Amino acid sequence: MTSTLQADLTAAARFMASHARQLDRRRFELLTGPGAPEAVLAALDGYRNPDGGYGWGLEPDLRSPESQPGGALHAMEVFAEAGPVHTPHVRALCDWLESVSLPDGGLPFALPVTDPAGCAPWWTGADHTTSSLQITAAVAGMAHRAAAHHPEIAAHPWLERATRYCLDAIKATDTTPHALVLSFAIQFLDAVHDTHPEAAGLLRHLARHLPPDGVVHVAGGTENEVLRPLDFAPFPGPARALFDPAVIDAELQRLAAEQREDGGWTVEYATSSPAAALEWRGYITVRAVAILRQPL
Repeated sequence: MTSTLQADLTAAARFMASHARQLDRRRFELLTGPGAPEAVLAALDGYRNPDGGYGWGLEPDLRSPESQPGGALHAMEVFAEAGPVHTPHVRALCDWLESVSLPDGGLPFALPVTDPAGCAPWWTGADHTTSSLQITAAVAGMAHRAAAHHPEIAAHPWLERATRYCLDAIKATDTTPHALVLSFAIQFLDAVHDTHPEAAGLLRHLARHLPPDGVVHVAGGTENEVLRPLDFAPFPGPARALFDPAVIDAELQRLAAEQREDGGWTVEYATSSPAAALEWRGYITVRAVAILRQPL
């Protein structure tokens, strides 16, 4: 049984057709049945650069054209969703990630931004000389999910180095991390739980920073911006066990109820441009439907 009956998929489809970018329309079609993975990958190609990385606003708040770790995160998400359809771009992205990783195996939060128009300040002002657990855990965690379909990711030396960086950095965490760092670290550990024995203990290590209701304020965000349990554990897996089942059930009901009259979902966080605000709605609508389609 799934919770899909609590969401109006017809209205969501209308919203996607009316408002979403081509990539998210293709992702929605693949998620709900009529789409093809080849079409999703073709839409992703529009954001690809000759160096093997991704830019051009694939991360909606980072609209500069050059390849960025934030773009790599979204590309890995698409590779995970598209399944075992072969594309040489998977290996090329891992090669690019290896080329921009720092000596400790981590990724900088962002590389220098060549065109700041429409870009959020947290991207344009990022330190590109220091590894970021937040972005490395996000990209590596999604890469592990994509690796289930793409053995070339699992075998790539970049992923091994990035994984070790994340595990060591999480182990060294002794104070409460920023909400977004905590979220991506937990999702990373969920992704590597079955392949790295230390992940279970590290999940317990991070769980002490979660309140029982799983609601964590995002420092530096909007006044009411918070992360909720489904931001830490969006899909069934080891991370879900950090929360009482009743909490997860209530959050799923909450998510379904947040569908707007126009059929889409929205975001609470600040966006950097009118285009980003709309593109995030399409992205978050795909995410909401994906979560609600999972088994209860």
